[in-house]
Formats: sequence, structure tokens, C-alpha cells
Amino acid sequence: MVERSDRAPLLDWEEVPSAEKTDGEALPAKERLSSPSNSRVSSGCSAPGFGWSSGPGGPTNSRSVSNADGCSAPPATSSTPAGIDEALRPDNEEHHSDAGSREVTLEDRMVKWEEKDQIVSVFVVTFNTRSGNMLEWCLPKDMDLEGVEFKAIASGSHRVTTDFIYFRKGSYFGLACFANMPVESTVERGARMKSVGILSPSYTLLYRYMSFLEHQVKLQLQSPGHYSPLEAFYEDKRALLPPSGDGVVTACPANAWGAAINHSMHPEMKITHPAGCMSQFIRFFGEQIMVLWKLALLRRRILIFSPPPVGVVCYRVYCCCCLANISIPGIGVAVPEFRPFFYVNVADISALENELSYVACTTEKIFEEKKDLYDVYVDNQNVKTCRDGLKPLLRLSTADREKYRKLTEQRFFLEENNRIFQTLSEVAGSPDPTLTQESVRAMGLDPHGDRLFLLHLLEIYGYDTLLVSEQLCCS
Repeated sequence: MVERSDRAPLLDWEEVPSAEKTDGEALPAKERLSSPSNSRVSSGCSAPGFGWSSGPGGPTNSRSVSNADGCSAPPATSSTPAGIDEALRPDNEEHHSDAGSREVTLEDRMVKWEEKDQIVSVFVVTFNTRSGNMLEWCLPKDMDLEGVEFKAIASGSHRVTTDFIYFRKGSYFGLACFANMPVESTVERGARMKSVGILSPSYTLLYRYMSFLEHQVKLQLQSPGHYSPLEAFYEDKRALLPPSGDGVVTACPANAWGAAINHSMHPEMKITHPAGCMSQFIRFFGEQIMVLWKLALLRRRILIFSPPPVGVVCYRVYCCCCLANISIPGIGVAVPEFRPFFYVNVADISALENELSYVACTTEKIFEEKKDLYDVYVDNQNVKTCRDGLKPLLRLSTADREKYRKLTEQRFFLEENNRIFQTLSEVAGSPDPTLTQESVRAMGLDPHGDRLFLLHLLEIYGYDTLLVSEQLCCS
């Protein structure tokens, strides 16, 4: 039985170059289509705060599109205020010399850079009935893409008609769109399966190209071997990498990184595309979200299993990482980085063995047996661990249930994390650096039920100068 992916469109504008002009000549990458402006506002799971982009002109309302399961797409606005949006898009930035010169701010240049120079590779992967998954075509030709054919077409994808997959390849992050089309061909056994994907040094902007990739994989299924739109796209978007190939984009001005991180984003969001799915993510796990929050804050290795489609599970990986965000400067700098691996398969086992902290998802059940690769295994809404020291953390405390009742929006976790570390910092800097039941309650934690979680937290984040009240030790 072939199932259809339940993914919602991620943008209400589409960067979709047409396949050919009427005379057969490929269109330049600059000629793109915009979707109609009548996108409806979602009433699904768009979390408060994510439907706005707060540029220099103040908050600006943005549109989102809801899919069947209530998971809405992210804001469809540019990361610039409306007044300068059109002038800064790559489609128009070279055509405004007649409008008079204007001063270009650092943030304006940052937006231009964000829109361009991000893609290090574009590729097409196909399923061959004799050889299995194969890399069909790529740019640049000398790019090391070994194993990408098993990431761009996930195990079990033959059971769905469309899907999308986020993944890691070395120091790069990738996004691929998969499609499965019935054909009357005995050689292809009645189905043609392909995936079109891209690689970038960062995953923060990959969502912008989702519509383009979806369109291109359909073209590849209908007209295999037609690569000119992909070639034009790569020439327009390719990154400028140093000769060392260490994955650092040099197109960004050195003094603009602060603007890149802070421009038009809530402090907890370095990624935007699954934002509208945070509420759906919370509803999916219910009270177990509080367990995941603690494990994420403790930087544990979390592996999520689910059969295809993979895209919605990549969203869960993404949202799980957001649970651990802290915006207080200096907190957690010595803690292992908690970043998403996204989709993994058996070829990633050696890489996962060396990771101290990660969140990933897989469609391969064999991972459940590889207990040395993860600390926490999530199967559907079932969160489990084989680590004796973590098993008590799977039990909900009274404070957990109280916090869950108050959980109404995605900013809750950032504020809760800041509340905990603000209190810890204040106690550590006081004449009597002792954690009491009162100070623990001030963090929003349960002095009894959260004692083990708190002790893990003090150890991981280096609060070794704090003393713990005997009331907590003996409770």
C-alpha cells in the first residue's frame, strides 16, 4: 500500500524555475515564480511567536499554510522588513541601480548573503532495480558524495509517494525531496523512484529550497536526464568555500556573524522551518515532552525511530533540539553541542559512535539493538532508555505535570531554561552558595521528584562550587 506524505508546504512562495522555454531553451535561474498572495492563515499548530518576523520596523505578520495533521508551515516572509524586502531578494538585487543609491547596512548585506552562496552541491539520486540506490548526477563533479544515495532515499521509501529528508553528510547538512511515480515498465518494475537534493554548510536555510526541489524531482521522474534547471540553480546559489574544504562559507563578511544570528529571529530560533510544528510536536508527545526536555537539556544521545515518511520525523528532531536552547550568555559553552543529525542509517553507525550528544531519526529498526549508540530510544510516543542512571528521569514529577498544564507556546522551554540557570547563577554568586528547597522551587522544579535531574544538571554545566542542602540529599 502506497502512502502519501503528510508534509505541509513550507513556504507560500515557490522558487520554481520552469523546465524549458517554449523554444526549448532552459530558463535562467533568476526567472522564478511566486505563489498567489491569497495564502490563508493557519489555525492549526502554529506556535505563538513563530508567525511573526521582528525586523527593524517592528513585528510583521506573516502567513502560514496548514496541512492535514494540523502542522503548519513557517512564516513565508523574507527575513527583512516589508519595506526593503523586494530590494534585497537575489531576484532583484542586481536591477535597482536606476532607483538611486541608498546606504546598505550590515544587516542588509547579511540578508543578501543569507539568500545566496549557501549551496555546496546539488545532486540526483535514483533507484535502480538491479543496483539499488545510485548517484545519478551531481555538481560539482568532484564532490565527495559517497553514501548520499542512502540518505536521499531512506530505507522503506518505496511505501510512500513523496517525502523529504534532512540529513548530515560529513561537515555539511542536506535536504532531499523524494518522489515515487508509477510507470508501465517491466525494467523499472512498475515504479520510478528518484530524489533531488542539496548540501549546505548550515541547515538554517535549507527549507527555502524545498519547493524548488519538489518541482525538480517531479521533472526528473517525467523527463529523466534534464539537468539544466539544476545546473542554473547551482551556478546561482553555490557557496564560496576555502581551498581546505572545511565547510566554512567565506562569502559572509567577517563582522556580520552577529547580525546573521540575531537578524529578525527570536533568540531561541536559529532555525525557522519547523517552527509552526512545535505545538503539534508537543501535542504528539503529551506529558512525555517534559521527559524529552530534561534529556535534551542534559545533552543525551536521542534516537527517534519511525517508519517512512521521514520528513515529519525530521521535524521532531528539529523541535527536540529547540527544547535545550538557552539565551543567557556564557551558559553551556563547555557542554557538548546539541545539534541535529536528522536522518541516519546503518552507514552512520561509525559516526554516531564518536558523538557525545545528538538527536537523530531512523527508519531502520536494527538501531534499537545498538544500545551503545544512544542513551534514549523513542519509538512513537514511547520514550525508553537502557541506562540505569537515566531511568528515574523517565518518571514524571509533580512539577513536570504542573509545567505541562501551563505549556501553551514554544517559548516556554527557553524561558524555563533561562529561569533555571538564572537561579543557579544567582545562588552560585551569593555569600551562601547552597541550593535549598526554596531555590529549587524558584527554578520551577520539584525538590523531590527533580533531585536526580538537578544533580545531573549541576555536573554537566559545571556548577561544582554549589552546595546542595541536606534537605535535598535526604529527600
